[in-house]
Amino acid sequence: MNPTQSVMLITGTRKGIGKFLVEYYTQRGYLVEGCSRETPDWTCQGYHHHCTDVADEAGVQAMMNDIRKRQGRLDILINNAGIASMNHCLLTPIATAERIFRTNFIGSFLLLRESAKLMKKNRYGRIVNMGTVATPMKLEGESMYAASKAAVVNMTQVLAHELAPFGVTCNVVGPTPIETDLIRGVPKQKIQAILDRLAVKRLGHFEDVTNVIDFFIRPESDYITGQVVYLGGV
Repeated sequence: MNPTQSVMLITGTRKGIGKFLVEYYTQRGYLVEGCSRETPDWTCQGYHHHCTDVADEAGVQAMMNDIRKRQGRLDILINNAGIASMNHCLLTPIATAERIFRTNFIGSFLLLRESAKLMKKNRYGRIVNMGTVATPMKLEGESMYAASKAAVVNMTQVLAHELAPFGVTCNVVGPTPIETDLIRGVPKQKIQAILDRLAVKRLGHFEDVTNVIDFFIRPESDYITGQVVYLGGV
């Protein structure tokens, strides 16, 4: 599969990692589709944006139908959209728990399911879901976030078996804290405590994430599925 002929869908592209992924992969010749709930304040050649909430089934299906009509295929899905909230379990409203699970887990499932339908037709696909080191580190104050990503990991490993007959692989990359809006509200001492528990004691970089994604989405990685790579050495 030549990257210049590959169609990639990235979720949560308005800012942060998602925006970086768009710039990174369009520069490498991929035809990139993306989505977020709001319109981004930037444009990028080779990129087409959809205003879509990943947890809205009808919206996701409409987006996929549009991609199918315009591109005729989908080769790669990067499930990047996600939200977090730091709360002690005794102070976590049910609305917060539901919002986190709807975006992180239900959203990932909807995109994965609908993407796999397009990939199945060509018997080829690469799906990369986003995890987090908060899951294996059992980070206090992040029970809902860590649990939602644990559900993503388990789902990925099950669906790796379900989709393998169609030539579709499913894997997870679990980043450490990266300097994005997702952690800017977290106290610095909390971030430092996380870094102190890593083998490599620094914040993650966007390039650390793309390094793993690049490996997962290579055509030669057809024997790599159901795997989880946590960064930083947890």
